[in-house]
Amino acid sequence: MSRFCGAVAAGVFFALFGPLQAFSAEPVGQATLIRTEVSGETGPLVVRSPVHKDERIRTSQSGLGQFIFKDGTKLAVGAGSTVVIDKFVYDDSASVKRLSIKAAKGTFRWISGNSASSAYSIVTPAGTIGVRGTAFDFYVGPNGTTAIVLLNGAASFCGPGGCKQLRQQCDCVVATRGGRMTDPSKVDRSTLQTLSNPRALPFLSGDQQLSGALGGIRTSCGLASLRQDRQDRPQPQRQERPAPQAPQAPQQAPQAPQPSQLPQTPQQPPDMPDPPDKPDKPDHHHHHDRDHHHDWDHHRGWDHFGRGSFDRDRGRNWR
Repeated sequence: MSRFCGAVAAGVFFALFGPLQAFSAEPVGQATLIRTEVSGETGPLVVRSPVHKDERIRTSQSGLGQFIFKDGTKLAVGAGSTVVIDKFVYDDSASVKRLSIKAAKGTFRWISGNSASSAYSIVTPAGTIGVRGTAFDFYVGPNGTTAIVLLNGAASFCGPGGCKQLRQQCDCVVATRGGRMTDPSKVDRSTLQTLSNPRALPFLSGDQQLSGALGGIRTSCGLASLRQDRQDRPQPQRQERPAPQAPQAPQQAPQAPQPSQLPQTPQQPPDMPDPPDKPDKPDHHHHHDRDHHHDWDHHRGWDHFGRGSFDRDRGRNWR
């Protein structure tokens, strides 16, 4: 039982402190530039962060890291890349006996340091790049297809199908995991079409900018115009979709107007009696009027209303 508990405790200790012990040795290099997000085995890296043997370095889809090793070798790791520092064997001087890295995917730039050319090697899924006092860019696609572009010096690429030598500036070789390999030829736009990635060589096209010695290589091998072409190309305009509208309620059939809503027929005002005529103004012919009224009274016959001669005479006298 005690042996079992001791084994469990040892396993827990290794799980907690094993990674820290693995990177507690003297570092083999350090970060000189970090953009966006670059991480190592212990977490995000910053400028001056040390890197160690067997450490895996990853960059985000927009990340960029620049590193320098103790012998002066410089390595740029572009966006969306993964690389492992595989072997690093010290020499007694400022050089190394062995410096090897494994590039799993992504974009890279390499500049050799003070060590012998035979000390360097870069392993890719399609083959191994041999260094001859060299500066070069290389790309490893998701399917393992690898391209190398020589910038200075000389290099070789060896795979299952043999080896190709790169001797002229901007010479390029493309190799597949299955062993097929192109002859060295000048890199151009068709190379990016072969790789099915217009940003496969971002340090040459200018999609990512390097600094220091890594960015001091002046040649772009004719690919710098690609970025400008993409910027000058009109971008398709996105048509905005109209915002969805709430469904409208079905229209109701018109209802018959209520009696109170019917238009009212204007009523004719009741006939009003004509105002009485104003009496004529009397004139000075009293005698004529008196005779006229006498005749009217006689014809109208006050006797008709049952009045006697007294009344008639009184009326005559009143007039």
